[in-house]
Amino acid sequence: MAGVVAGRDEAMDKTETRSTCCYCGVGCGVLIESENGRITGVRGDPEHPANYGRLCGKGLSLAASAASDSGRALFPEMRRGRDEPRRRVGWDQALDAAADRFADIIRRHGPDAVAFYASGQLLTEDYYLFNKLAKGVAGTNNIDTNSRLCMSSAVTAYKMAFGADGPPTCYEDLESAGCVLFAGSNMAYAHPVLFRRLEDARRDWPDARWIVVDPRRTDTAAMADLHLQIQPGTDVALFHGMLHHLIWEGLIDAGYIAAHAEGFDALKRMVRDYTPKMAAEICGVRAEDIVTAAEWFGRSPASLSLYCMGLNQSSQGTAKNLALINLHLATGQIGRPGAGPFSLTGQPNAMGGREVGGMATMLAAHRDIANPDHRREVAAHWGVPESRLSSRPGLPAVAMFEALARGEIKAVWIVCTNPAHSLPDLAMARQALSRAELVVVQDAFAETDTTAFADILLPAASWGEKEGTVTNSERRVSRVRAAAPPPGEARPDGWIAAEFGRRLAARLHPAEADHFAYADAGQVFDEHRALTVGRDLDMGGLDYALLEARGPQQWPLRAGQTEGQARRYVDGVFATDDGKARFHAIDYRPPADKISAHYPFRLITGRLRDQWHGMSRTGRVPGLFSHSPEPELRMHPEDAERRSLRDGDLVRVASKRGLWVLPLKTDGDLTRGCVFAAMHWSRQFLNSGGSNEATTSAVDGLSFQPELKHAAVKVEKAELPWRVLAALRHPDLSALQAELTPLLGNMAYAAISLAAGNVLLLRAADSAARPDWLARLLDALALRPGPDVLEYRDDGRGVLKRVAWNGDRLAGLVFAGGGQADRDAGESLLQRLLDGQPWLGPRHAAFSPGGTRAAKRDRIVCQCKQVGEAAILDRLRQGQDLAELKAELGCGAVCGSCAPELARMAANTAQNV
Repeated sequence: MAGVVAGRDEAMDKTETRSTCCYCGVGCGVLIESENGRITGVRGDPEHPANYGRLCGKGLSLAASAASDSGRALFPEMRRGRDEPRRRVGWDQALDAAADRFADIIRRHGPDAVAFYASGQLLTEDYYLFNKLAKGVAGTNNIDTNSRLCMSSAVTAYKMAFGADGPPTCYEDLESAGCVLFAGSNMAYAHPVLFRRLEDARRDWPDARWIVVDPRRTDTAAMADLHLQIQPGTDVALFHGMLHHLIWEGLIDAGYIAAHAEGFDALKRMVRDYTPKMAAEICGVRAEDIVTAAEWFGRSPASLSLYCMGLNQSSQGTAKNLALINLHLATGQIGRPGAGPFSLTGQPNAMGGREVGGMATMLAAHRDIANPDHRREVAAHWGVPESRLSSRPGLPAVAMFEALARGEIKAVWIVCTNPAHSLPDLAMARQALSRAELVVVQDAFAETDTTAFADILLPAASWGEKEGTVTNSERRVSRVRAAAPPPGEARPDGWIAAEFGRRLAARLHPAEADHFAYADAGQVFDEHRALTVGRDLDMGGLDYALLEARGPQQWPLRAGQTEGQARRYVDGVFATDDGKARFHAIDYRPPADKISAHYPFRLITGRLRDQWHGMSRTGRVPGLFSHSPEPELRMHPEDAERRSLRDGDLVRVASKRGLWVLPLKTDGDLTRGCVFAAMHWSRQFLNSGGSNEATTSAVDGLSFQPELKHAAVKVEKAELPWRVLAALRHPDLSALQAELTPLLGNMAYAAISLAAGNVLLLRAADSAARPDWLARLLDALALRPGPDVLEYRDDGRGVLKRVAWNGDRLAGLVFAGGGQADRDAGESLLQRLLDGQPWLGPRHAAFSPGGTRAAKRDRIVCQCKQVGEAAILDRLRQGQDLAELKAELGCGAVCGSCAPELARMAANTAQNV
């Protein structure tokens, strides 16, 4: 599996480079086409064992996200004071200034007065260097990552149960499982490529059973044989109820327990009280369904559990993970094909970060900070005094920013992540960044919620522009190769880390400055893998040469071996001191943020199918908005009716910590008493930071992972009668968005989204007309009256309409004020703009009653082929099956991400015929 697949065409300078996707932890292989230094295309790598050529819609759109440098951070910037704008500087000036400030703070206040906050999207080599400079040069364990927000409960549970981090399973288990338990994972959205493998296996094994545990009837849940629609946060009670039945019916493996585990007697005594009836009352499901789930799980020849943020992002996240692992240990469903607890990694290299110890509570290669032998080994490897490695754990993400807000931490270096959007309780996060003496942000994108706080902004290389490795959910290490150079003066994250590490060492420990002199990423990887030798994740036999020759490999892969271990603990020997796994008896506790008469709704958050995190990359691709075009709050229809709320109403969502405003969408797939909002919308797209305005900073006491999935909120109608609709076709949407984003925060509600055909859409609302704001909007859009821009005003009614043409096609519009008829006319005109059809008749008809009628905007189901809901339903009602539907319309035939929704629509149509 060579890095450059097709070679080089000197005439056109075309190459095809083998690399990996940069989204979820599946670790899909990609082939990147580039020409003259630009990425021009992406397709799935048919030889990569994670995906065998498949990609989801986000992966297929990677080339589109890299098509323009607009919005990228292109050169270092710095400011002298908070009241001054940043100005362009050279790399030496920026890095020297950062090193001077960090060194000065460390000398005056000690090592723990500085902190580093990194990302699960860094390459392993980048992670390793930042870990080395924080712990080995600065002398602080205050280095954490956004993996704390997604994977730390899974990490903690694996260590507590098995003695070491890392899933015991592999992707081949997807094809071998007779019972699949999805817990807190909408896998059809979050890990669509793996979900395709499960769908294929199900067709070959029709007797396989799927159980989904989720408060929402997601696309994954709709395909289940059993959906346990529990109350949010009650997973521990559910799993204890299942274990109670397994014990009662003799479905546990007593021999396995006796030979390979400890602590079962205490667990058995505790779950005695968790009868299926008791668990059902806590969870809000039927006792019979809990029994059925236990029977299927216990009697299956191979039971596999797949879980993600619904378990992890909780104040009881570790307990949820452990309660699920208890089921596997009690039934011996581990260490064999198709069986085991499989935590699905949320980011492309969260696993690699865990390998190098790139978090505040761990050391390199799964070592422990509190263990003096472990500190001694790492210090010797790095060539630093043992005393410099602190024995005190660093501050994990939430505590780190709380300390920043209190002034205990003075400087923070933020790498490839956006805490001003992703942390809970955003008011606290913003206060922390505002109070810090120094904020350094290293990012590929110039406009994020966090870069606004940067005193020093360092431009980083992005996907397709740097070299190294990543490790996916099944512990498989893949090479990442550069297909194009980074734009402007941007540099790879590892280069930035090494240059800063060299400078900081020169100021604090001059004899150690050469510790960051690396010729290439391969040297960094070799230094990292040497630390793993003899550990549970031993990579002694793994190097770049092997990855080039044999392709991606799983660890452990010891010296002398040529292939890694697919499954762990196949011999029943675990990574604990005595080789036995551990059961853990932890009682159920409700979520930290409790509902009340004042805050009666449970807010749950989650992903959209085609967006990623804060949308700094996916938000550049208009087609990725087509499935879920705009932000919304989802509520059960009966809850909405009781509050006299209707679809499209603007509602104010408030917790004890903060609030934001969203349009309402009723959704019968929700449990009553719950509301749902996608977590992606940030201040680049909204007048607020999104769902984390409301979430709580309460964390799990063992993993320190925050409870991002649950908050107690109230929902009230927002009386905002003055409405604005604006849309503009524009060749550089990123630049236009950057112009408009500063306007969003000045309105009670404002949101930006993109649409196919390079259209930016803005909606805004307030309690009264805002003429000054409207004037600024019109200036930013450059929609000034003239031959191709017509205006209609009615100052008496507070109405302003402007419509622009480019030749015979609509180019843009602004409709402000007016009543429902004016709004309907604006929506109809918007549809004509999006359709892109030639304008027929006189232009002034745009302002005439009835002159703007157009078909209602259809919801897109298939992003790849832009197939709408109406066309699909029409053919389903005609009796077409899914195969005929795919053949005629093409939907579901490219990436397949829409396949679960197509199956759901087909089933619902058949029921209603």
